[in-house]
Amino acid sequence: MCTLHFPVQMQSDIRTALHVAFSSVGSLSPFRRSTLSLPPRCLRPAASLGLLSRPFSTAASLPDKPSICTADELHYVSLPNSYWRLALWRYHPPPQATPRNHPLLLLSGVGTNAIGYDLSPESSFARYMSGQGFDTWILEVRGAGLSVQGSNFKEIKESANAVSEQMEAVAKGVTNGVSPVQQPNNVSDTLSDSEISHFGQDSIGIATAWDESKLVSKLTEILMRLSERLSGFLSDGQSMLISAKLFDQISNLLEGSQLSDRFEEVRANLSNLLEKQQNSGVTSQIRDLSQRLVNIIEEGQRSVSPQFIDMQERLSSTIEDFQKQLDLIVKYDWDFDHYLEEDVPAAMEYITAQTKPKDGKLLAVGHSMGGILLYAKLARCGFEGREPELKAVVTLASSLDYTSSNSTLKLLLPLADPAQALNVPVVPLGAMLAAAYPLSSRPPYILARLNNLISAEDMMHPELLKKLVLNNFCTIPAKLLLQLTSAFRERGLCDRSGKFFFKDHLHKSNVPVLAIAGDQDLICPPEAVEETVKLLPQNLVTYKIFGEHQGPHYAHYDLVGGRLAVEQVYPCIIQFLSQHDD
Repeated sequence: MCTLHFPVQMQSDIRTALHVAFSSVGSLSPFRRSTLSLPPRCLRPAASLGLLSRPFSTAASLPDKPSICTADELHYVSLPNSYWRLALWRYHPPPQATPRNHPLLLLSGVGTNAIGYDLSPESSFARYMSGQGFDTWILEVRGAGLSVQGSNFKEIKESANAVSEQMEAVAKGVTNGVSPVQQPNNVSDTLSDSEISHFGQDSIGIATAWDESKLVSKLTEILMRLSERLSGFLSDGQSMLISAKLFDQISNLLEGSQLSDRFEEVRANLSNLLEKQQNSGVTSQIRDLSQRLVNIIEEGQRSVSPQFIDMQERLSSTIEDFQKQLDLIVKYDWDFDHYLEEDVPAAMEYITAQTKPKDGKLLAVGHSMGGILLYAKLARCGFEGREPELKAVVTLASSLDYTSSNSTLKLLLPLADPAQALNVPVVPLGAMLAAAYPLSSRPPYILARLNNLISAEDMMHPELLKKLVLNNFCTIPAKLLLQLTSAFRERGLCDRSGKFFFKDHLHKSNVPVLAIAGDQDLICPPEAVEETVKLLPQNLVTYKIFGEHQGPHYAHYDLVGGRLAVEQVYPCIIQFLSQHDD
């Protein structure tokens, strides 16, 4: 069952297949729902930032729990100084199960939610763990699954139900042969082609009629937000990169005309103002320059040159698309460090308060990025000389260093350029996979190879694979991917400052670790897992690879949802956790 068989080579045309998946999203139509319009962090009332007085729980008759949630209870934990409310799926152990001393926390991979741990009653990892006596909790970090933004119980409940209905609608639409409709969590507008240009989505203008006053106001508002650095969300350099992109788009409208020189003068003055600290004088000057810019476009519109036909509408469209990009940057302003420093500690504190283990510690299992979070926590606590409050951890297909492997995650490396990350502020992974699913599951099976990234051949029931693809994936901020790509560079994953390398401090951990790899995992191959395993104290780490030379094989998600995981992988984890729970 446990061998040292290494994965097959990454298919040479996987990049091409992924591009097909991207292009298919262009057919998605807008999906709008009621969402919270939140003010910038600095403008939020202090009273609204505290913890909720009670969790959103359905422990009794479950009448109010969103239908997509299959846990026994659904709790919400607040984050300090944030409107985010993180979802915690709870599974109670049955009365006849062996009593355990520690609760169990499950952490999911990047851009995924709790469903991957609970695909069906027969193959549910969470149900299996609770059936073995562990009080089991799945954390959905910000932006994932049923985690929502809200300032009170009613808003949280409404948003959670809306997300649940949206996820079910996607699966139902694909089943009925309808193009899936899926939006990034907690974003009310569709992604524009200026934000994800290779999707091929048509640009949406804000008006067809020329309204100079509104256009000036909208342009002034955008430039003021950039001048303020989006209330702290962007650095000076990022703000200048984004403003330069807007000016370039407007410059293209005037290219080759006698108006270009006048625009360049206005552009230079605006760029200079954006570099200054905002004050009342800057505000007035930005508005005056916005008016001059609009006047230049209006003058071009009055010319008889075919070049300037519909220029007003094109400027309106450019400004609207740019506004959407700024909104996405603000809404998706988090990275790996936010998960590590805020989300996971808040969940652990909440679970500890609810379950009250005698030593105040938890057991934890992390799949993919979930395991990376656990490694990073052990490294950080070892460096700071503090207790990680973890009794033992299990990592599934996780590593801090992918440099020695042929992981398909290397396809993310183009996003390592900060300018590209700002140009594409989010990657709607859920929408892309939902759009690509019909092409991979029905003839002519154009994208069938994508399934190999998720599950090895014959390892997951087709209906479970479908549920995983359609309901388990979410939208990923480019900032998060930007930080994770450091795992493909020398010294491995680092924090957002680029100065703290987690693998350098992993040897200081005193927590037992079981590290598990799948023999045909193309995302986190065994050699990547080994890179991290060899850094841990050898008396505290156990390393296993699942998969046989002649089969069965294990890909990335088979470790938590494959048909043989219940017989082979889960008992191995239970044995390890039981040993350290005592």
